[in-house]
Amino acid sequence: MNVFDILGPIMVGPSSSHTAGAARIAFVARQILGEDVRNAHILLHGSFAKTYKGHGTDKALIGGLLGMYPDDDRIRDSFKYAQQRSLDYTFEPTDLGDVHPNTVKLNLEGISGKKIEVTGCSIGGGNIKITNIDNIPVDFSGNNPTLILPHIDRPGVIAAVTKILADKDINIGTMKVFRADKADYSIMVIETDELIYDETIQKLGELDSIIKTMLIRPL
Repeated sequence: MNVFDILGPIMVGPSSSHTAGAARIAFVARQILGEDVRNAHILLHGSFAKTYKGHGTDKALIGGLLGMYPDDDRIRDSFKYAQQRSLDYTFEPTDLGDVHPNTVKLNLEGISGKKIEVTGCSIGGGNIKITNIDNIPVDFSGNNPTLILPHIDRPGVIAAVTKILADKDINIGTMKVFRADKADYSIMVIETDELIYDETIQKLGELDSIIKTMLIRPL
């Protein structure tokens, strides 16, 4: 069997951690960027760094950056599709410190020139955790609709956000606020029970203290 033969109904590749999880991390990072990826510098840590070619982690990451689900047969040929869509990429094994052994840091540039840095780890069974966005520690799985709202940290911001969601009958499952080194800048991460549509994103973006809105739609 080829290393990229389908081994189950939800993934392509030999390892749920090294292929399915890797594809999911990259897929979520692409959504955080909010547009097609033009350039990716991919830093691989731990077991990802040691086995990324043999386990197909490299192809899975590129597939995810192209918007492919973990069970997409095209992951086998993701390098070819990347070339067709003018996605340039480099892989660099490195040491990211005291982090999960299946960790990857993605430095991405989109087609508009927008840049973002996303770090995530594959924790087993195809499950992932996003641990850092633009040097701010975060913690979410991407299993549910997830709002990521960088904002100016001032009184009333959380209340304004939750009111908009309540007005749209969107129930909050979890909410966490992560603060940057400078105290006036934070990231709000909200996982919801309902899908979030463009009208809600637009309303949130109109709030003065919201710097930008990012939405993760689950696979």
